[in-house]
Amino acid sequence: MSELVTGEAVALELRPARLPSRALAVLLDLAVAVAVYIAVTIALVASTASLDMAAQTALSIAVFVLVLVGGPIAVETLSHGRSLGKMACGLRVVRDDGGPIRFRHALVRGLIGVIEILMTFGVVACIASLVSARGRRLGDVFAGTLVVRERVPVASAGFIPPPPPWLAGRFSELDLSAVPDELWLAVRQYLSRMGQLDARVGWAMAERLAADVAARTGAPVPREVPPPAYLAAVLQERQAREARRAFGDAAVGVDPAATASLLPPVAPVAPPVTPAAPVTPAPPLPGSSATPPAAPSDGRPGSGTGFVPPA
Repeated sequence: MSELVTGEAVALELRPARLPSRALAVLLDLAVAVAVYIAVTIALVASTASLDMAAQTALSIAVFVLVLVGGPIAVETLSHGRSLGKMACGLRVVRDDGGPIRFRHALVRGLIGVIEILMTFGVVACIASLVSARGRRLGDVFAGTLVVRERVPVASAGFIPPPPPWLAGRFSELDLSAVPDELWLAVRQYLSRMGQLDARVGWAMAERLAADVAARTGAPVPREVPPPAYLAAVLQERQAREARRAFGDAAVGVDPAATASLLPPVAPVAPPVTPAAPVTPAPPLPGSSATPPAAPSDGRPGSGTGFVPPA
């Protein structure tokens, strides 16, 4: 287990992938790449039989570079660190801070991978992965990336409580572009472990995280919204925006709780009150005691939501 400690002193758990799973993922990727390279080479030889030897050699080198070098780089960039082998083994390439990789990360990993995987048959990559505390090869070190496990036991994954229903759509107009990925990870880690923290310590941590998020968004935290509920609502709004960006307005297969924040809040409408004739209560039966009716809810925001300030 590797931990990344943010500025809010929240430890983010990352599960680095070890050598056996990484080697299996690389072998699967190489098998697919070699199969594609052989198929493209056969088609190229059949279609360029009339060319001279120099042209055929240049085309062969170009196909080798494009398929075995450019192919993995393009796949990792478009899939955000999930190649076919890593997808089968439940792995993903992320940045050191836990965020998704970009083209420059995949480019550095791919270029250095030619030397430490293809030219040395994986010997350099195996040695570097065994020596590294987090199982990183040289390409990961120079690119600033880390291969982590995505499939974790269900029991170890913390449950993130949803925000109260009365906060649905409350922060739909909030600008979340300035909030960094490290802060989002800290918010997720806090919400998944808020039930395990001391009440006062957890509330103080929620206030610090909420103040930090509010400072990045430029809008203060509403006074009537508890900090944990604010964090849950803002995190759900971000997830809903990412789902809408990835799947469009009709996000198929997205959790309804994650898309509830896309709907505008609907003000509750009180039912019409009709006058009724007074009813005389019947006297209690002998030997029975009358029980008073249950007290109605106070109706305050946060009542019954689970986000209650510590006593």
